[in-house]
Formats: sequence, structure tokens, C-alpha cells
Amino acid sequence: MVVVASLRLPSLTSLFSASSRSSHRAPAALFRRRHSCRRQPFLAAAKFSAQSAASSPPETTEELAVNQKKSSKTNQDRVITPRSQDFNAWYLDVIANAELADYGPVRGTMVIRPYGYAIWEAIQDYLNVKFKETGHSNMYFPQFIPYSFIEKEASHVEGFSPELAVVTIGGGKELEEKLVWANVTRWEMRTKPFVRTLEFLWQEGHTAHATPEEAEEEAMKMIDVYTKFAYEEAAIPVVVGRKSREETFAGAVRTYTIEAMMGDRKALQAGTSHNLGQNFSRAFDTQFMDENGQRQHIWQTSWAVSTRFVGGIIMTHGDDAGLMLPPKLAPVQVVIVPIWKKDDEKVGVLNAASSVKEVLHSAGVKVKLDDSDTRTPGWKFNFWEMKGVPIRIEIGPRDVASGSVVISRRDVPGKQGKVFGISMEPSTLVGYVKDKLDEIQASLLAKATSFRDSNIVDVSSYDELKEAISQGKWARGPWSASDEDEARVKEETGATIRCFPFEQPAGTKTCLMTGQPAEEIAIFAKSY
Repeated sequence: MVVVASLRLPSLTSLFSASSRSSHRAPAALFRRRHSCRRQPFLAAAKFSAQSAASSPPETTEELAVNQKKSSKTNQDRVITPRSQDFNAWYLDVIANAELADYGPVRGTMVIRPYGYAIWEAIQDYLNVKFKETGHSNMYFPQFIPYSFIEKEASHVEGFSPELAVVTIGGGKELEEKLVWANVTRWEMRTKPFVRTLEFLWQEGHTAHATPEEAEEEAMKMIDVYTKFAYEEAAIPVVVGRKSREETFAGAVRTYTIEAMMGDRKALQAGTSHNLGQNFSRAFDTQFMDENGQRQHIWQTSWAVSTRFVGGIIMTHGDDAGLMLPPKLAPVQVVIVPIWKKDDEKVGVLNAASSVKEVLHSAGVKVKLDDSDTRTPGWKFNFWEMKGVPIRIEIGPRDVASGSVVISRRDVPGKQGKVFGISMEPSTLVGYVKDKLDEIQASLLAKATSFRDSNIVDVSSYDELKEAISQGKWARGPWSASDEDEARVKEETGATIRCFPFEQPAGTKTCLMTGQPAEEIAIFAKSY
């Protein structure tokens, strides 16, 4: 089993010595291999909190017990809290009921179940191809780095010290130097499954360049890869742009980001690409020999997405019935539910269902036949809807007799999404199903785009910004104010600058805070 994770830059740069020679560009996309079962290191015993940073305090023991009890109930007893009633409870219900993840034994950890992990694998598969196409290679780095590595870059240690997990004892003895868990551990104070967890999975790329122009080109290229993934695969209409100085990654020169609007209108930083300049190469004295035989410090980039994207997919597309997956990332694109009442109907129906499954499977469709006889067809309908399968095919005795099937779309509820009499003839059926999968993919993106655009408010004053944020919306307006003014906005509204979008309106602009000329508009929002 292969999963994707990251090693923080200090442990990368330490592998380059000042005496090493380097080509102008040495890209690396880092993947971490794991066994299917890995024993968790014991760090702390505490309760798991599924609350976001901006929500209420962590769950009480009683609340945790209720949630765990809920996750162990049978499917017939499962009830999903309406999104409009309690978005956070809805999110947790979907994760439990759709069998995406469960609680780990240490506060803030989770067990990603096969269905949830399959979504992450689909994300990995797409990105791995893109990394290879853009000239990157996969590597593995150690899980631990010396604490002194963190201390070498001042802004980096200041930004990350509160989130570090530190090892002080090994083999029963106190270590001479503390070690930091570098790969996938971040000591979050407020956790939320997939979005903020103590341990998480990601891919992180690092590249080294001979010039600042090459590094900037690389950082921009990779944020474009993430943007296309969000739109084309996840059907999430992200806003792509540059982070403010206050929100820039610790130790980076510039940070580029894709920001997604969730169903509760909070922003999710879904992926980032950092131009690190020479900050780390100077701290670690990482050099290469240029064409003139002179030693120069390298220019670096770093970029990543993580299992946070799974949470983003849930919160962007899900509804009161549960998960709704874009077909390109769905572990199961089509589920077949055979229906019979009498024993003498069963064989014919199951044979037809198996034939349809084979036809679709041979055409490259990810299809599952639910031929279990311990649950009713109605129960199966609800179950697979909850798991977000894009298309359901129903086959009963009358359908067998007519050589046709009934097809239902997950994104169009009720009778509107159901079509009768679709021929079982392979070319007809395959063409119809593939067309519908494409329609669903496009429909999810269009719906999410409409929702995003209707919840972004253009503002020209601080009062208008505060009003927009108080209504739970994103505020977009001209900005050239100071870092202190930005901090004031965060303190008074709970919103931060999500980014300065790459797409900027033409013409003169006036800062909403100071009344001074502004070259750019910024987007403010509350976030996860």
C-alpha cells in the first residue's frame, strides 16, 4: 500500500552538502510508503476532538461516547443531521455513516477506512501522473529530524514550534538531542477529521533551482496543477491567488494557494505552493556549482495537498442524504441493485445484473453489484446514496423481460433523477452511463460555482466587510493596508485574507480600510 506524505524542508536541505554538485533543476515529489497495518506510536492519551478551530471546545467524553456509539449502529438506524441544522454534526455523521473514517486511539487521530482511503488513492493517482509529466521523481525521507534543524531558520521555528511533536526518549534512554516528527505529524489544538488531524497524509514536493526565476516558475506551475485538479477532478471551483505576508508559509518568500468555499461558506485552504527563495539554503548552506564554476545557494520551492482535500469534497458536495462524490474520484461510480420478490425471479435477475456489471467493468467503469440478500432494495438505495455513488442501476423481473434497466442519478433526487427503459445492449448502456457520469461531474462543478459566486460580496469599506463576514459570506475588496490592519480585521471579525486572487479587476482601486490607492483586491473569509 502506498500513501503520500511529506518531510518538512529542513530535513530535505540537510541532505544537500555545501560541497555537492547540482544541475540547474533537481525536482522531487515525495511519497511515503507504509505497510497496510502500522502500529501507532504512543504520544499521548487524550480524547479526540472533531471540532474546528473556529467552533466550540473539544468534545466531552460523553459526546465522544455518543459519536462512537452512533458509528457502530446498524445502517438502518443511521440518521444524518441536516446540514442546515448543524453543519459540523452533519459532517461527522457523513464520515461515520459513509464509512470514510473512524476515531483513532490518540486524540486527534483517525483510522481512514477503505472507502475513504480509496478517495485519497484517486487523488494520489491523478497527481502522481501530473508530477511525472512535469519532471518530478518520488522519494522517501526519514520520519525524524534533529530539533536543531528546525532552529536553523528563525521564522520557520517560530511558526511551527507550537505544532511540533517532540521525541525525548528512545530505547528507554533520554536522547542527547530531541527529535521532531517531521513527516505527517502536527500537534493541532482543535481537530476535525480529514481537515485538521494530529496525523495526516499528504504529498509534498521540493525542488531546487539555479535562479530565482526558475523557482518562481516552478511554484506557479504547481499551483496550476492543483487548480486544474480541483476543477477537473474534484469539481471544486477554487479561488487561486497569493497569500498575504501575514498568511505566508513560515520561511517562504511567497505562498500561492487554492481556496475553496465549503457548504457552510467557510474557506478551506485546499493546497499551497511556496517559493522559498534562498531562506533555507542559506540556513543549511545548501549550494551548487554554477556554469562558471562558482558556488551558489540554491533557490527552492515546496508544494503540497493532503487528505484535507477529502474533507473539502465532503463539505462542498454533500447533502442531507450524505456524501455526493464527483465521478472522477468516486471509488464506485455505478452500483447495481437487483430486485426480486419470488425465488423463481432471483436467478434471472442476478444473471442480468452480473451481465450488466461485466459490460460496464469491461468499459472501464468502476461498478459494484450489491447482490446481498440480507437487506431490502430500499435499504440499499439509501445506503449507496449515503456513500455518494453517482449512478444507481436497478434491475427487476420486468426489466429483464424488456432487456432494459432503470438508472438514477445521485445529484438529482427523486423521480427527476430516475430514467426508465435504458437498453441493456452494451453499446447503448455504456454510452449512456458514461455520458451521465460526465454530466454529473459538470453539474457538481456548476452547482458549487454558483454557490461560491452567490456568497462572495464586493465591499468598498471596512463596515461593509464586517457586515459581509457577519452574514457568513466572503468579502472581496481593494486592500493596501498594513499588517497591523490585517491583524485588526482578524481580531474583530474572525476573518483572514484568504488570498489576493490572480484574477484582478482592471482600473484604479481604493483601499477599503485606509482610503489610499490599492493595486489589488483581497478576499476575506472565516476559515477552517
